[in-house]
Order: sequence, then structure tokens, then C-alpha cells
Amino acid sequence: MYRKIKQRIFEIIELSKDGDKASKIFDIFIIALIIINSVLVIAYTFDIPLWLRKCFVYIEIFSVIIFTIEYLLRIYTADLLYPELSPVKARFRYIFSFMAIIDLLAILPFYIPLIIPIDLRVLRMIRIIRLLRIFKIHRYTSALSTILQVFKNKKHQLISSIVVVMILMIIASVFMYNIEHEAQPDVFDNVFSALWWAVATFTTVGYGDIYPVTVFGKILGSIIALLGIGLIAVPTGIISAGFMENIDKNKDNDDDEKCYCQYCGKKIK
Repeated sequence: MYRKIKQRIFEIIELSKDGDKASKIFDIFIIALIIINSVLVIAYTFDIPLWLRKCFVYIEIFSVIIFTIEYLLRIYTADLLYPELSPVKARFRYIFSFMAIIDLLAILPFYIPLIIPIDLRVLRMIRIIRLLRIFKIHRYTSALSTILQVFKNKKHQLISSIVVVMILMIIASVFMYNIEHEAQPDVFDNVFSALWWAVATFTTVGYGDIYPVTVFGKILGSIIALLGIGLIAVPTGIISAGFMENIDKNKDNDDDEKCYCQYCGKKIK
């Protein structure tokens, strides 16, 4: 009986399957609560009536209670999520997983001031963390799951391309600093100022607050701008290729499932 109840709790709090109404309702409820909380974080930045702020406080308390219960239930059923591990190891693995950390950060801003007296300015900064609740939607949408899966599959290529871009930015910054420092000591006062210019140029943003005025500086700036068009496009191409591979893989899986009867499991000719 205990095992069945635990299994049912696990099925409800995990991503809903076809025909499981309770799990579907739970998913919709949590998603709605996450969206409401994200809207509240934005609403707090406006000048709103006191009575409305009090309503927001009650919604916040209710949300934290729900998110806390959900967090504890996920720890409780972690051994079903990782059946190959012992209950203790499964719970520790879940606690230190990305989504569990997001869950914890989503509720901590409420509990910290109750435990530790904090300056109001610090409290405002901590409350911003509540916006991380929006990442909890990842559990309930395949779109976010696909994005994270693509980044995970292509992490080595992405890291390599980003490292190359960063190295070139640093080299360009040092060169530009040495070229422009004498002509513009107040603008290119150190390498970090030149690095800000390199980031804006490589990404083709070009804020215009820092720019070269010497001939050699303009030549280097032109080269960096042209390189930026190609190099910044590399991570984008890697991510695009990852999405295409993921789409093809899902399509193949769907085709394989269609080849078999969902009731008897026999292959359909």
C-alpha cells in the first residue's frame, strides 16, 4: 500500500502521460503558479496600491508552500527517479541536480529572512532570485527540454568555439590597447576597456561608446569586425545542427513506434 501511494505521487509530480488526468492537472497548476509568480516579480517594480501588494504577499506565501511541498515530494520519490541507486544516494543525486537547485533557489528567498536578519537592500537582491521559478517550467515543456538536450549534446563543440572566440577577444584587446592608449588615454585606459570594445565589436553590436581613432586602430577594428561576423556565427551553427539532429532522432523514434502495435506489441507490416 505504502509503495503504491509513493508510486502514484511520483507519477503525479513527474511529467504527465496520456490519460493521467491528475498528473495533467498538477502540471497545469504548477505552470500557472510559476507564470503568476514571474508576473508578480515584474509587478513589484511598479507603483501599485498597498492592498494589491498585500494580495501579492498572500499569493507569495501560498506559492512558497506549494513549491516547498513539491520540492520535498521530489526528494521523497527520488529513489523512483533513480531506481539503480540506493534511496540515500538517489536523494543526494536529486538534491544536487540542476532542477533541484532551481527548486531550492525558488523558495529560499522566502525562508532566509525568517531565519537570518538581513538588511532590506540585500533582501531586495535575494528576492530577485524568485524569478528563477520560471525555469521550473522546464519540467513541463518539451521545448525547454529539447534546448537543454541540444546544449548537452553539443557542449564540447560549443565550449571549443567559445574558448577560441574568448582567446581572440583577449588578443584583440591587448593589441587595441597598445595602439589606442596614447591617442585616447581616457577611453582606452586599460585592457578591460579594450576588452569591452572587443566584445561589442565581435558580437557586431557596436555601442559606439569606445572606438579607435588612429589608422592602425581602425584597420584592426575592421579586421575584428569581419572576424566577428564569422566566429560568432559558429556557436549558432553548432546549436542549429544540434536541433536538426534532435528533430531527426525524434522523427526516427516516432517512425519506429508506428511500426509496432501499441496494444499487442507486434510489428505492423
